[in-house]
Amino acid sequence: MFGRLKFNMRILVFFFFTVLFAVVLSVKLLADALENSGNHARNNSDIKLLSEKIENLTLQVNKLQDSASKPFSKVKKLSYLYKKRILVTGGAGFVGSHLVDRLMSEGHEVTIVDNFFTGSKKNIEHWIGHENFELIRHDIINPLYVEVDQIYHLASPASPPHYMFNPVKTIKTNTIGTINLLGLARRVGARILVASTSEVYGDPLVHPQDEDYWGHVNPIGPRSCYDEGKRVAEALSYAYAKQENVEVRVARIFNTYGPRMHINDGRVVSNFIQQALQNNSITIYGSGKQTRSFQYVSDLVDGLILLMNSNYSAPINLGNPDEYTIEEFASEGVSPIVKQNGVQDDPQRRKPSIRRAKLYLGWSPKVPLAVGLKKTIKYFEKELMKENAKDKPL
Repeated sequence: MFGRLKFNMRILVFFFFTVLFAVVLSVKLLADALENSGNHARNNSDIKLLSEKIENLTLQVNKLQDSASKPFSKVKKLSYLYKKRILVTGGAGFVGSHLVDRLMSEGHEVTIVDNFFTGSKKNIEHWIGHENFELIRHDIINPLYVEVDQIYHLASPASPPHYMFNPVKTIKTNTIGTINLLGLARRVGARILVASTSEVYGDPLVHPQDEDYWGHVNPIGPRSCYDEGKRVAEALSYAYAKQENVEVRVARIFNTYGPRMHINDGRVVSNFIQQALQNNSITIYGSGKQTRSFQYVSDLVDGLILLMNSNYSAPINLGNPDEYTIEEFASEGVSPIVKQNGVQDDPQRRKPSIRRAKLYLGWSPKVPLAVGLKKTIKYFEKELMKENAKDKPL
């Protein structure tokens, strides 16, 4: 009903590649026949070019067959008593896909819901066909009917270029979509974790920001579709908790980076890495004195799972309290720095207080910035190589 895309044990995948290989082989045989016959409709150079393209395609099909036959990552075997049915909205996105990896490895049954507005199938394709995994292509602004024990509601554009591209959809996802997910949680008795953001603090006047701070937000600025959307999502969560007895958890997520970030994400880490790898100047918007705190994605996943399974129901900050100016961060590279005019409503200081996360969850970030950046740069290098390979003709 909702575009359910469940693949059973990779049989379908293997069958598809087998058929595709047969088609390619047939075309190759046809080309060979044309070359060997007296048919002069094509000259030898055309036949040679066609054969080269077919051979290249055959190699690609063989690689796909090899990848399809690879075993899944190791998954724990859980008894019925401990295995949970978990829904992850936005599960094909940057953070969502890493969360899915962790939940799958722990042995749970995981259902992903994603409309692929910013998510990508390549982030979760390695689980397709696993008996514990299900993918549903669905937009959460429409009701969803599934039976689950826990819901991680991560669906929303999160980077400025993405949420500014379609501000109405961003607001709908964080309001109507959140209502639909809270309604689902109420119907099936599931606990729901709503992914909020440090953007609810706006351009803060309090530093560092703790959970009691109400924020300093421009309600009609270019970022308001996201900032206010998340503030409404929080208000809805606690309204459902009070009125409908829904178990809610709210995570206020600070700047997060790591592999699977979109290469054109538009935020500091992805921008600087991409520009440096392409030997371009590093662009800073504004003075460069703005501060940010960067947490590696695996630390965030740890925090989300701890929060979901805790008894703490008030909003909680998940971020790295180590603070850097944008200029300091840019200076880590070797590329020259170019400054441009600042961006409207760009927060000048951003640093979380994680006292409550430490106290109630026993959580604090573990991955040093240098280690996380090294892994992220390696990922971006591979992605840029793939992009460059696509641009080359067969």
